[in-house]
Amino acid sequence: QVQLAESGGGLVQAGGSLRLSCAASGRIFSIMAMGWYRQAPGKQRELVADITSGGSTNYADSVKGRFTISRDNAKNAVYLQMNSLKPEDTAVYYCNAFIRTFGQGIPATYRGQGTQVTVSS
Repeated sequence: QVQLAESGGGLVQAGGSLRLSCAASGRIFSIMAMGWYRQAPGKQRELVADITSGGSTNYADSVKGRFTISRDNAKNAVYLQMNSLKPEDTAVYYCNAFIRTFGQGIPATYRGQGTQVTVSS
């Protein structure tokens, strides 16, 4: 019913920047929170940043001051601007969204397929 499509990952040198995008599509009635998680090899998935429909944001301590999350409610999209990237930012980044669909009384969490971000030293 709902698909999340991420783009923008890739290989970048330390200190560089990348911008991730995620667009939700399907029978969407409303989207509440949207966010980005990441999972590095051998590590647990962790929250990178999230943003409410009203624009309130939350960041992991490790990315504060370097990453910026934003969203375009008209496009059902969320973005992650990543600056001053470090090798420890290397991970698969997943888009998450808390969505209520048409005909569904209770919202549910949806996740994209992930996009690889690799930062070389």
